[in-house]
Order: sequence, then C-alpha cells, then structure tokens
Amino acid sequence: MATPQARGVIYIHSAPRALCPHLEWAVGRALGRAVNFDWADQPILTGSRRAEFYWEGSAGTGAALATAIRGWEHLRFEVSEDPTPRSDGGRWMHTPGLGIHYAQTDTAGNVVIGEDRLRYALEVAAGDAFELQRELEVALGGAWDEELEPFRHASDDAPVVWLHKVG
Repeated sequence: MATPQARGVIYIHSAPRALCPHLEWAVGRALGRAVNFDWADQPILTGSRRAEFYWEGSAGTGAALATAIRGWEHLRFEVSEDPTPRSDGGRWMHTPGLGIHYAQTDTAGNVVIGEDRLRYALEVAAGDAFELQRELEVALGGAWDEELEPFRHASDDAPVVWLHKVG
C-alpha cells in the first residue's frame, strides 16, 4: 500500500541570520532533497530573517520537519501538514520561551481537540469555568498563537493576503 502524499507549509517566523543555512540543511535532510528558502528580513525582530516554504512528502513529514528544526535558540516557526484521505492534519508551533505545541487539524485547518484532552480539561477544572477556559486555551495553543501573531503579519510584502486588509 502506497503512503499517502501530504503537503504543507513551513513558516520560519524568525531566525538569526547565522542559523538560516542550517535550517535549510535540516529541512532538506528531512525531505530527502536539497532546499533553498527565499529569506527576507523579519521587521518585527531586527537582525532576524523569515521564510515560507511549501513542501510535499509522505504522510508524517510535518512531524519530521518540526523535529528537524526544533531545539535551536531564538527560532520561531510553524509547520503545517494538510490531512490526506488516510491521515490527520497537524500544526506544530514553536517559540523560544514556550517550546513546541502540536495540534491535530481538520480539512479546514481548525484545531481538533480530542475526547481525552477534553475530559482532562473538565477533570482539572472541577467545575471552575475560569480553569476550564485556561485548559482549553492550552489545548488550542493560545499562548503560541498570541506570541506568533505579530510575526505572521511580518510585512506588507509577505506573499500571504490577509483578509482584514481587503477593501
């Protein structure tokens, strides 16, 4: 049985200049081929660079990519893997202060919180609505989203078109 082809995106939100070639090497090694990123200055953090890279590979490549590039200081990134007919999608987010967060995603890119994680949140909250909200924020990766959001809007020259800028 053939492994389903997956695809996704690596967003390097901020990396020190000296780390850039090492990131390309690590991603290339995980993909089994040489890669070159189109690096740009990261205006949010002076002296750092940003890049976006679209990838294709077998299901599970997103996890391999996130593993390959995590652990370096001062690196902020996201790796996404779209779901296939036989595999779940995923999103890995990393910041220097928070480490890595993984969340399963559906076909629309929404985070999916599993039954066991929800039961855990309910148990820990023990009827306290504020604690339940905190646990759900952790499960959704709220702290990672909050820290990465300014970096996502890197510059007006970013190839992503943000809907709030339309009109």
